[in-house]
Amino acid sequence: MAEAIARDLGHESSSAGTHPEKNVSLNAIKALNKMGINSEGLYPKSIDDQNWKSFDKVISMGCGVNCPMIEIDQDWGLDDPFGQPLESFINCAKTIKEKIENLE
Repeated sequence: MAEAIARDLGHESSSAGTHPEKNVSLNAIKALNKMGINSEGLYPKSIDDQNWKSFDKVISMGCGVNCPMIEIDQDWGLDDPFGQPLESFINCAKTIKEKIENLE
């Protein structure tokens, strides 16, 4: 969701995880659509396949992730909505949007 939200706000963005799923969560897509954010082209990516040094900021969503080889600029400490109802995804997406809007 963070990738789509950041792009919607005009940022170049890529999201990746330490254990990516096979597909983007249907509730994540629904949450983005409810917010009017384009989810086209989103797919799960591994952090191992990202050139994290090419980004101005590397932000961890939280979830207790430890990436010792990656310099993380901020950890937002968000709860992963995986397996939760749609409302949890919407709340998470709104928080991500607010935090991106307030990036310095």
